Amino acid sequence: MSKAIVLDNNLKKSGEAELPASFFEVNPHNLYLYVKSYQAALRANSAKTKTRSEVRGGGKKPYAQKGGGRARAGSTRSPIWVGGGVAHGPKNNRNYNQKINKKQKRAALECAIAEKAKNGKLFIVENIAVESGKTKDAATIVKNLAVRDALIVKDLIDEKSFYAFRNLSNAYLVEPNEVNAFTVAAFDSIVIEKSVYDQLTKEG
Repeated sequence: MSKAIVLDNNLKKSGEAELPASFFEVNPHNLYLYVKSYQAALRANSAKTKTRSEVRGGGKKPYAQKGGGRARAGSTRSPIWVGGGVAHGPKNNRNYNQKINKKQKRAALECAIAEKAKNGKLFIVENIAVESGKTKDAATIVKNLAVRDALIVKDLIDEKSFYAFRNLSNAYLVEPNEVNAFTVAAFDSIVIEKSVYDQLTKEG
């Protein structure tokens, strides 16, 4: 069974931690459903077209009904005219939300964490902080892990650590309440404090 990698204060491997067996029994489809729901909720829903009644102008009949040899027309704002309204266009009143229940959310998170453990990308540290507040020190932490990018989960983000990590493009510092299946799946690896790991893997 895949395990999380425990790191010491120097970010060197000092041991391993077992994930609950239930994490590896989750149907991956739950993760797919959660990511789909999460991305759907991000949609701006701003596409909006005007109907013929909403387009300005067109109140006057453009030409006589008969005698011109042309098809009759009552307004220049008809959908068949250039500059006219749009028939059956988007109206920015569509609901893109996709329902997903609490059990599925939890199952999706467990599946995402288990995948990271299987790939050797789940790291546990006692405490992770950048006391200097410098971005170069935060960048060194990510570099020493030898990963492409990292989701760093800290129990309580202090001001200096926040400033140190905020400008890094390959690291994202969050607190436990911001952790979800999408953010876990989106990053190459996770670095998580021991107290948070115990909280997330607590069964029941």
